[in-house]
Amino acid sequence: QVQLVESGGGSVQAGGSLRLSCAASGLTSVGNAMAWFRQAPGKEREFVGGISWNGAYTPYKDSVKGRFIISRDRDQNTVYLEMRGLKPEDTAVYYCALSSDYDCARVGCQATSLYHYWGQGTQVTVSS
Repeated sequence: QVQLVESGGGSVQAGGSLRLSCAASGLTSVGNAMAWFRQAPGKEREFVGGISWNGAYTPYKDSVKGRFIISRDRDQNTVYLEMRGLKPEDTAVYYCALSSDYDCARVGCQATSLYHYWGQGTQVTVSS
């Protein structure tokens, strides 16, 4: 059974940085796309950044481009989200997700419906 466990959330002031980690276990292969989503109170869950199986493709939500970097360590089955220049509007619960879709694995994907496994979420709070 695939399990995803996030860590690294917390509270920071605007302009600060945080690094989120997501450890995957129970995988039968390492050829999966992974991604980070977030959900703020009263809003729908939204795509933040994704990474293809080999790290060659890393799509991002426009508002985080240049501030967030997603990476993965395939040996450790771990994906990271380095967040810099945090803004109050980045405040949300951040979720790690893994896709079993072949096309997602090749180029990454953004649709929530294409991700089949989810972590429990980690809170990120940015104060002004």
